[in-house]
Amino acid sequence: MLITNPPAVNRKGINWVSSVAFVVFHILSVVALFFFSWPAVITAAILYWISLSFGIGMGYHRLHTHRGYKVPKPLEYFLAVCGTLALEGGPISWVATHRIHHQFSDHEGDPHTPRDGAWWAHIVWMMVGDALHCDAVTTAKYAPDLAKDRFYVQLTKWHWVPLTVVGLLLLAFGGIPFVLWGIFFRVTLGQHVTWMVNSITHIWGSRRFETRDDSRNNWFVALLSFGEGWHNNHHAHPVSARHGLAWYELDITWYTISLLKALGIAKSVKATTLATERVVAERQAA
Repeated sequence: MLITNPPAVNRKGINWVSSVAFVVFHILSVVALFFFSWPAVITAAILYWISLSFGIGMGYHRLHTHRGYKVPKPLEYFLAVCGTLALEGGPISWVATHRIHHQFSDHEGDPHTPRDGAWWAHIVWMMVGDALHCDAVTTAKYAPDLAKDRFYVQLTKWHWVPLTVVGLLLLAFGGIPFVLWGIFFRVTLGQHVTWMVNSITHIWGSRRFETRDDSRNNWFVALLSFGEGWHNNHHAHPVSARHGLAWYELDITWYTISLLKALGIAKSVKATTLATERVVAERQAA
């Protein structure tokens, strides 16, 4: 991108919508512990996988934000809908915010750098001002590809609808325990795992690449997030659909993309490997 100045973001005042939602979801996720049910927990685990790996990892992050691969439009839209089930906002605002993060990572303009505080990066940045809601000017600059697509515009406006529908279905077929586990506990856990990528993987972990930010590879976060925790690898190669570069770096989301590639569904897959890195390094040294 040619944009050099960070967008102006209002960090003053409490964002009551986000703050109240966070409080309610955290309280009800604790209540879920008193309504334990294996069918409800298993349902929550399946939805956790769908929302975080399919929705956030494959969809919002590696496809919609970085365009690390291509899939047919209906599947691209489906992954975006899966992303809304994580309750992290609509695709346009999520993509715009993440592209801003990459452009100004751990520098002035980064919306959630731990240099402003670990808790700021983890959750506080969404509880103040309007940092979570990109305006039309910002989205036009940072997510023009999605902002021009009517489906993404409507999905971003009504991003809470798919989760509401799923919640009503869980209530109808499983009752209160399914709603508490499949919606409130699962969403809260998933959000914290995503937020760990913003906070923990910019504080603790190993650094394979000397990037201009503080990004790190953290195996614990990678395990919980289906591969998103290999964050230093990702910041070194943002468009790569593969984040776990070594054989021991578990990246479930990448395995799924690889399967789609093998089936001829995913095209133009960009994937960095350690072997590729060694070749590049040898050429630069020659």
